Amino acid sequence: MDKIIGLEKTPGTEDSLAERKARLLRQGDFYRVGIAHAKARIKHDARPDVLFHSALDHATFAVRSRIDSVLHPTGISVASIMPYAATIIGFISRRRLVKPALGVAAVLGGLAWYLQRRRTGQLQNL
Repeated sequence: MDKIIGLEKTPGTEDSLAERKARLLRQGDFYRVGIAHAKARIKHDARPDVLFHSALDHATFAVRSRIDSVLHPTGISVASIMPYAATIIGFISRRRLVKPALGVAAVLGGLAWYLQRRRTGQLQNL
């Protein structure tokens, strides 16, 4: 509290009773303002739209960190891929190619899974 302007003591001087009283009153004002700000923040944060936005931010961060951890060995991050991904997703949605794109993604995912299993030698056990 001593770093707030108007609350610091002047070094090497003895405070008079009036100065101490004025400093205590200023401290009380700062305390009341802090309480009012905290109450307003709690009211704001309890609104449904703010709660939803906060939950969405947490979920987005969890997914992004998971994808970043998978991409980390390649040296690629989500932030570097997103401009390209947004462009491709926009193109697909404008051309109404969502269903064919999902089909192609499923086929490519299946092919990648098959190649991964074949590379590790797990396919020989079948």
